[in-house]
Amino acid sequence: MSLDGRYDPDNVFAKVIRGEAPAAKVYEDHDSLAFMDLFPQSRGHVLVVSKGSQARNLLEIEPERLQHLVLSVQRVARAVRAALKPDGVAVMQFNGAAAGQTVFHLHFHVIPRYADQPLGGHGHGRMADPAELQALARAIAAEIT
Repeated sequence: MSLDGRYDPDNVFAKVIRGEAPAAKVYEDHDSLAFMDLFPQSRGHVLVVSKGSQARNLLEIEPERLQHLVLSVQRVARAVRAALKPDGVAVMQFNGAAAGQTVFHLHFHVIPRYADQPLGGHGHGRMADPAELQALARAIAAEIT
């Protein structure tokens, strides 16, 4: 998909927001939701999405919603650091298929990085164990301030 197009209200992240698809939730407020990536690039990979916007990418979101979303990303990144003690934390965001975007609902990736482990591939790794994702979500959520 290109950078232009129509928002699909049946994309998987919209379904997660509506409670129609399962997710290991880490954090939620009135305008953002953070949950574990089902196909993590690293142990503890979290996705942070806008709940109130139908922006497909960063170029489309309303500035006030973006401000709130980025603050949620920061809150989640701090919690990932506190809970999992990674050597680093990558924050990524893709716009358009050519840039690597696979779900066309604005989202940020918060990916813990460990010095001794390579980063898994984006969008084509193996599915994580749901029980492990729930445990990671609880550990990270406990560190949200």
